Amino acid sequence: MFIIVSISFKSDFFEIAKQLEIYSTLFKELNMYYIDEINPAELNEIAMKSMLKRLDPYTNFYDEQGIEDVRIKRSGEYGGIGAYTRYKDKRLFILEPYKESPAAKAGLKAGDEVIQIDDVILKEFEGKSVSNLLRGTPDTQVKLKVLRQGKKLDITVQRGKIEMNPVPYYGMIDDEVGYIAFVKFNKKASKEVSKAFRDLKSQGMKKLVLDIRGNPGGLLSEAVNITNIFIPKDKIVVTTKSKVKKWSNTYKTRKEPLDLEMPLVVLVNGRSASASEIVSGSLQDYDRAVIMGERSFGKGLVQRYRKLAYGTQMKLTISKYYTPSGRCIQELDYSNRDKEGHVPKFSDGKVNSFKTAHGRKVFDGGGILPDVTLDKPQTLDLTKELFASDALFNFVTDYYYRHPSIAPAQQFVLDDAIYTQFTDYLKTHLTGFMTQSEKLLEQSVKKAKKEGFGDKLTADYTVFQQAIADKKIATLSQNKGDIMERLTEEIVKRYYYREGMYQQKLAFDPVIVQATELLHKEKQYKRILK
Repeated sequence: MFIIVSISFKSDFFEIAKQLEIYSTLFKELNMYYIDEINPAELNEIAMKSMLKRLDPYTNFYDEQGIEDVRIKRSGEYGGIGAYTRYKDKRLFILEPYKESPAAKAGLKAGDEVIQIDDVILKEFEGKSVSNLLRGTPDTQVKLKVLRQGKKLDITVQRGKIEMNPVPYYGMIDDEVGYIAFVKFNKKASKEVSKAFRDLKSQGMKKLVLDIRGNPGGLLSEAVNITNIFIPKDKIVVTTKSKVKKWSNTYKTRKEPLDLEMPLVVLVNGRSASASEIVSGSLQDYDRAVIMGERSFGKGLVQRYRKLAYGTQMKLTISKYYTPSGRCIQELDYSNRDKEGHVPKFSDGKVNSFKTAHGRKVFDGGGILPDVTLDKPQTLDLTKELFASDALFNFVTDYYYRHPSIAPAQQFVLDDAIYTQFTDYLKTHLTGFMTQSEKLLEQSVKKAKKEGFGDKLTADYTVFQQAIADKKIATLSQNKGDIMERLTEEIVKRYYYREGMYQQKLAFDPVIVQATELLHKEKQYKRILK
């Protein structure tokens, strides 16, 4: 057996060496003889990204700037202005200035377009990361030229130390039920969740709703620590299995818990992934919490960073993780793509059953299935394209400047009149939300004009374009609830920041309302877990 393994390893080593030599000679020939000058770094980065794209979306290459971005995400702090931004097509927009941040204190608002940072005019900027221009040592100044509602403004921001709290909000829903919103697993995660838990308990909390909807995951160690808040010391939280033996590990709780008895509902949805699924899966396996909401994302893959030459790094998938009952809840089978690149789902094949501590059946494949699944219409691809576009954000920006104030966050309810205003906006701002088919049609019309077709085609296209817009609006109505929820979040954030958004949710979010009702029905809660 040893000889076979040894020969296999040598064969793989030879093949790797062979392919590297081929690539090296190809790269040299291109650089020396290609008719135009090439950018070796840019060309090589494209080649590497294309190669890694064939594996899974989590295996990536990072240059020096990319490594700094990763460090910030993991540490949860940096020096900068304190705003969530988007840079696209050489245009930088402020999406959200954080409450009491330097950006907010200086008067920056969501929807502002930053056209110049100090001496750098952004439409002429050729660097990779605009965020580098905004970051810097706390107490230093950065001068911005901003375009707001057609007017140019000069705004000076004094940078500060920005701490990204993984717990953006917590509070009491009523006299007994506490609520913790938890959005990322950085190095501060377990500390902040524990802090929030203790504070709520001092306020009289007897039951808890832990909201990890939309939490994409992060550090595995923090997932273990957060699970440890609710389950005993020395219990298995997650097991990882790798082809490299030393990377296969069993992670157990290491501390005494904060509470073993408090009734707990954990909220998940289709964007709860990775470390979020470790927490929800392990609490479900130990029957410690009722999991409520939608099936989670299904990311059962673990990554590790590896140092490469010249200060670069690679994040690569090294193992799969398994919940205490033995489940691997990875949804997509990246190792078995078909010829067209389609990735099959494990949940479409045989799904295996496992048992929780109390003997309840749970299943692998396709994420964590909640104990209480809340019915809601499937999110259409068209709706996903809407959320990925700028249309909703731009509409809310216009709404904000037309409405100086709105009701207090705890009382604000989006009515059908605002939804109708939004759909009317989509009809009159067609380029803000275009499907792939519309983009292809637009390209075809431009091509046809170049080939000599006349105005009749343009007139027909305008009619057809409007017909598509009407059909889009009708189709989107199937996800009206999701769209109104997003609109509500964005509108309330403009006036009351993220804190106000959560205050509004505590009053009106139907999932939080149902979780609270369940916690008040002690017999039903216990029956679900037994």
